[in-house]
Amino acid sequence: MLPFSYTLANIVRVLFDFYSFLVLVYCLMTWFPLRQGSIMYDFAMVLDTLCGKFLGFFRRFMPPLMGIDFSPVLAIIVLNLAERVLITILL
Repeated sequence: MLPFSYTLANIVRVLFDFYSFLVLVYCLMTWFPLRQGSIMYDFAMVLDTLCGKFLGFFRRFMPPLMGIDFSPVLAIIVLNLAERVLITILL
């Protein structure tokens, strides 16, 4: 049986990876027009609720450059750094 800290570190890793995946899916969904009332629109609104404010924080520091929003890249880098720091503390 694994020690509790390794189990907790794996849970943290999975949660951070899942949220990074949600941010990526959110960014991909913004590329396509969605019809209001469709299931994809509802899914996009849920992702906007989960990821929109987090990405908005990074948009304040890094506005779109020539029409391209690089804030998701910065957000995922910060998520990965926070994951590494937290896992290092746990282990």
